[in-house]
Amino acid sequence: MFRPPPPPGLASGLPARAGLGLKPQHVLEILATWPDVGFFEVHAENYMVDGGAMHHHLGRIREHYPVTLHGVGLSIGGEQAPDPAHLDRLAALIARYQPAVFSEHLAWSSHGGVFFNDLLPLPWNRATLQRVGDHIDLVQNRLQRTLLLENPASYVEFSASTFSEAQFLVELLRRTGCGLLLDLGNVHVSCVNHGRDPRQYLAALPADRVGQIHLAGFATDRDGAGAPLLIDHHGAPVDGAVWQLYAEWLAAAGPRPTLIERDNDIPAWSTLWAEARHAETLMLAAPGQTRRTDVA
Repeated sequence: MFRPPPPPGLASGLPARAGLGLKPQHVLEILATWPDVGFFEVHAENYMVDGGAMHHHLGRIREHYPVTLHGVGLSIGGEQAPDPAHLDRLAALIARYQPAVFSEHLAWSSHGGVFFNDLLPLPWNRATLQRVGDHIDLVQNRLQRTLLLENPASYVEFSASTFSEAQFLVELLRRTGCGLLLDLGNVHVSCVNHGRDPRQYLAALPADRVGQIHLAGFATDRDGAGAPLLIDHHGAPVDGAVWQLYAEWLAAAGPRPTLIERDNDIPAWSTLWAEARHAETLMLAAPGQTRRTDVA
């Protein structure tokens, strides 16, 4: 049985700096200039093939930078256990690149062999807690490493829920020993959509279980009643409200490896790199920070 390490091991080898998603549009520029970036992240499912240009480029990147793998297809919240063949491909990918972190979403995306290409919500109750906990145990045992679980962006809530989302996460972390990928964009999106206080949500989470932070932009719409509806679409710069949450979290808990996510409407490399540098400026401005530090 795999036993997750204590909290300091959550992001072993990953610097407490800002990283960026590795996008095909930017690869040649990165390889030509080797910019000063803390790490690069890729979606695991994009690399579940044996070869090709993407593997060639990622291999070169891995020689110079830490890499993290972010999964979108395990369906940890699904009714069925994660697909063994998918886990085998994931294990092979981890063996190949030795990423500093592997993360997945607290959501479901498949049922009965059908993949829905979306990250779908869950009721926060004891039945879900048992099922998701079992699935996390299975994944951590197969991969022999600590999983970082990402809090979701949500647009509906279930009457069957008996926990708040934060309470559910706290209990899940306690039961499984997994870590938390704290997506502050998702915190803002969900709290606006459900009329909740994001600062109360964050105060309920154990900061020492946070191994990585994600920051991303969102789209703004209106629901059927005319209330604000935020959509986590990763197609815009990080919003000012999310930057403010990030600065407050850093002041309270200290720096963590932080990814700027951008998966749609990809801008020029210089635009994303500027956001990464802004995140590092906020890290250095946190109380007690006089230089870059690494998460041990």
